[in-house]
Amino acid sequence: MDKNVPVRFYLDFEKPIAELESKINELKSMVSEEGGVSIAAEIEKLQEKVQDLLVEIYAKLTPWQKAQVARHPERPHCLDYINALIDDFTPLAGDRYFGEDAAIVGGVGTFRGRSVMVIGNEKGSDTQSRIKHNFGMANPEGYRKAVRLMEMADKFGLPVITLVDTAGAYPGVAAEERGQAEAIARSTDCCLKLGVPIVSVIIGEGGSGGAVAIATANSILMLEHAIYSVISPEGAASIIWRDSNKREEAATAMKITAQDLIGLSVIDQIVSEPVGGAHRDHRRITKTVGDAVAKALTRLVAMDGEGLRRHRHDRFLKIGRNLST
Repeated sequence: MDKNVPVRFYLDFEKPIAELESKINELKSMVSEEGGVSIAAEIEKLQEKVQDLLVEIYAKLTPWQKAQVARHPERPHCLDYINALIDDFTPLAGDRYFGEDAAIVGGVGTFRGRSVMVIGNEKGSDTQSRIKHNFGMANPEGYRKAVRLMEMADKFGLPVITLVDTAGAYPGVAAEERGQAEAIARSTDCCLKLGVPIVSVIIGEGGSGGAVAIATANSILMLEHAIYSVISPEGAASIIWRDSNKREEAATAMKITAQDLIGLSVIDQIVSEPVGGAHRDHRRITKTVGDAVAKALTRLVAMDGEGLRRHRHDRFLKIGRNLST
């Protein structure tokens, strides 16, 4: 576990882990209070039990449990990845039509020696930032900003990296009045038309058209415990069974996990998470994601603009062909 990211929030199925880690913390405080009484062996034994329990629990997560992990409040978000992976990041704001939408962040920077455009959904990490970023749910101006930045990347020959983490586009009345559906459609269309490589990473939730709008990419990577679906499990359960409590059944039926989606060719690669989820080791997961993105970009940068567009076009047609067989 990353010592700089202590887990403070435990999911329901993590209660046995929470109890053990609470005991470890008690023992550590006893050591300091009692002048360094040696109980290191007991602490080490308990830490080994925690590690074994994490391996056991996370090896058999249900789709609904994966959805809970994908939404974990301490999971690294878009700005965490940008801060860890992008040098000299310069944020760019505004859609030049209506205003700025903090739910989608974007800008130029350097990724391992290569100039890139980075765009992603930012959920926020505390109450104040979550309100500022609208929990990662973008308004139309967010998607119009994404289009502006992608077109800028195309003009200057910059590869595009997108980091997807949203429950979906914001469904408010004002957003619909400003053309939410049209903005999502134009952003998706812009992705398909670009003559530069696009690599998308589903880092948490990939919800509905709000995710697809910036994830129509040449290469789609997905974290091991992330989810990607047309609607949330709760939303699907409410529509199908008129009962949101059937969310676990919905999550299983919808095939929302990375393990399901790679078999359907919806995603191209599963990025392994640290034992116990990405929220337990920010440094390791950001490095792993960086390595995966770098590998994907290396394959794509050799292709010309027409080749990239054709590759993207064929990639999404392949999904339909696989589902029809």
